[in-house]
Amino acid sequence: MKIFVKHTLLFTKRSLLNTIRNPFAFIPNMVISLFFLFVYQAGLSGIAKLPAFGGASYLAFILPVSIVSGAIGGAGGAGQSLITDLENGYFSRLLLTPASRLTIVLGPIIAGMLQLLVQTILIMLIGFIMGLKVVTGFSGVVVVLLLAVGWGLAFAGYSVGFALRTKNAQAAQAGTFIFFPLIFLSTTFVPYDLIEAGWLKAAAVINPTTYVFEGMRAVMINGWGESDIWKAFIVIILLCVATISFAAVSARQAVSRG
Repeated sequence: MKIFVKHTLLFTKRSLLNTIRNPFAFIPNMVISLFFLFVYQAGLSGIAKLPAFGGASYLAFILPVSIVSGAIGGAGGAGQSLITDLENGYFSRLLLTPASRLTIVLGPIIAGMLQLLVQTILIMLIGFIMGLKVVTGFSGVVVVLLLAVGWGLAFAGYSVGFALRTKNAQAAQAGTFIFFPLIFLSTTFVPYDLIEAGWLKAAAVINPTTYVFEGMRAVMINGWGESDIWKAFIVIILLCVATISFAAVSARQAVSRG
């Protein structure tokens, strides 16, 4: 177990250093996330006056959209780093080391998760500058960060697994972009009760993004008594198990295919 942790930390450190050396790989994603926050707050905040919002701040309502959209772009970089290793042959050399296949894929996954953590903290800070208020205080902010990190971990697992399956940078990038529609097939701009289209309501119910949105909003707007909080954690845990397992299986198949 000690060796497993050591190897995981080494691969995580390597992935983080690669990210730091190439900041332009994540800065555009951060800018896009903030763009969503500024534009939606400026253009749509008036609808918070509707009775369905119950007087809630639209900034607190829309902030999770910025965080989750950032996760899709940021955590997707974990797969791109593996694509680079595959294309230059470094991944094959890693397979010759005593490190387990799981640690090799966990490194970039955890690095992508940590990148999202920093990004979410910055988004939250800018949100506070804009007037954001979290009813649950500092502990609520911590829960929002945990939900963001969990979502990033789950999505990074998918990104790494898809990259190992395709071994192609363009295909791997396309595989992450298909998740952007999930952001909008949800309670993105208005509460569930204000969605009129039946098909969109059905999509929101089966969309895991909905539960992440609602969990974050419950912490920031409603308080600790909401069931949406633990529902969000359950969905994220299930997604993490599924995507990290997918990444591990993809790594084994990548090895078998040579």
